[in-house]
Amino acid sequence: MSDLWEGIGQALWLLVTLDADLVEITLRSLRVTLTALVIACAIALPIGAFLAVRRFRARRFTIALLNALMGLPPVVVGLIVYVLLSRSGPFGVMGLIFTPTAMIIAQVVIIVPLISSIAHQALRELWSDYHDLLISLNTTQRQRMAALLWDGRRALLTAALAGFGRAIGEVGAIMIVGGNIDHHTRVLTTAIALETGKGDFAMALGLGFVLILLAIAVNLAIHIIGRTEQEGRW
Repeated sequence: MSDLWEGIGQALWLLVTLDADLVEITLRSLRVTLTALVIACAIALPIGAFLAVRRFRARRFTIALLNALMGLPPVVVGLIVYVLLSRSGPFGVMGLIFTPTAMIIAQVVIIVPLISSIAHQALRELWSDYHDLLISLNTTQRQRMAALLWDGRRALLTAALAGFGRAIGEVGAIMIVGGNIDHHTRVLTTAIALETGKGDFAMALGLGFVLILLAIAVNLAIHIIGRTEQEGRW
């Protein structure tokens, strides 16, 4: 027990003194995850809006597929991305394996179904309210999607934050495609796994505290943006 409290004390000291390695790993994690989030939102939000306003033959199957992909094991995503980007893979010539770019690609694949599904659920309800108005105005499909995306921006931001929370805590896929290379691809989750294996519990706990704080910040942001307290839905 004394070792635990000593490790916690050292971890807090690393946080207070802004340890160089801890800051570097945290900033790299944020850079990779935020980049993946921007790319994923650019893909997922239009998909959610399209599924909300467009009726087509394979619509139900597409929605079911997105929901199923939300539960896709991240290590499987990492394996697929690794095979595609490895030197023997179809994109091996690009030399992306064991780089932050490969990690971003893996995170994008993981969170696009999540963001798309949440966005579709939110925009489907909004579309039921705006359906008659937008059709009576003789708007195009693109204009309808743009109107839904703008008016549903608060709910969509919540979807984006949920995607961020999923991506920042990912370890399996990131470990496979990034390689956990020091000063290059080491991020919060992979560093925690490494430091724990080495027995450096102070650094592992320090990184864990940062990850917990980020998770808490994301959840608070979701509640604040969703105004759950004011609407009595907390």
